[in-house]
Amino acid sequence: MNYKMILQYDGSRYSGWQVQGNTEQTIQGKLQSVLEKMTGEEIEIHGSGRTDAGVHAMGQVANFKLQSAYEPEEIKRYCNQYLPEDIVVLEVSEVPLRFHSRLNAVKKTYCYRIFLGEKPDVFRRKYVTPVAENLNINKMKAAAEVLLGTHDFTSFCGNRHFKKSAVRTIYEIRIEEKKDELDISFTGNGFLQNMVRILTGTLLEVGTGKREVREMKEILEGRNRSLAGPVAAAKGLVLINVEYE
Repeated sequence: MNYKMILQYDGSRYSGWQVQGNTEQTIQGKLQSVLEKMTGEEIEIHGSGRTDAGVHAMGQVANFKLQSAYEPEEIKRYCNQYLPEDIVVLEVSEVPLRFHSRLNAVKKTYCYRIFLGEKPDVFRRKYVTPVAENLNINKMKAAAEVLLGTHDFTSFCGNRHFKKSAVRTIYEIRIEEKKDELDISFTGNGFLQNMVRILTGTLLEVGTGKREVREMKEILEGRNRSLAGPVAAAKGLVLINVEYE
């Protein structure tokens, strides 16, 4: 049996999605531990993407296979009973054996939330990155336009030793200004390690006047990580949803 799971989590106290040998504080590790206790089977759960340490998710998708059949609601109920309160399973469903949450994904949307000021309120502090400087939103939107389409995003990859193709397609970058917050949403067919956070860091440099809009094309064509801006803090990033055919 192959099961698809949609879940959300507050990534504040976790070392990212992927299981690591030096810590038990990973989302994948917590899920596998609970499912193994429930089923008595060795579980490997695959996520649609490996969110970094401190990154949150509203609609992460994962799948796992079991030798025995369980009702999806039974799995959901058990997980939510024994998982930590900052991880919640929203939905479980049976899917074809060939379904893979990462390999079959066709679109992902991330949102980066920026607090426009020095000090966000207590209840938002874990989920926004404060920027006290004035931002030129129009220049940021113009720079974002350059990033749309299919490009080699090597300059925006946090893994300098990445050997596979860095070509990705960004379908939309939406920049929305609210009362005291700026939300930057990225929709694409996939993202490299730290890619959304580096894109955000670079767009913020444009917004604060540290970089010109015309430089975005040069950064893309240069295919060199040192050309792009800094990695924006993890806490402002959330995986919104994952789409499939």
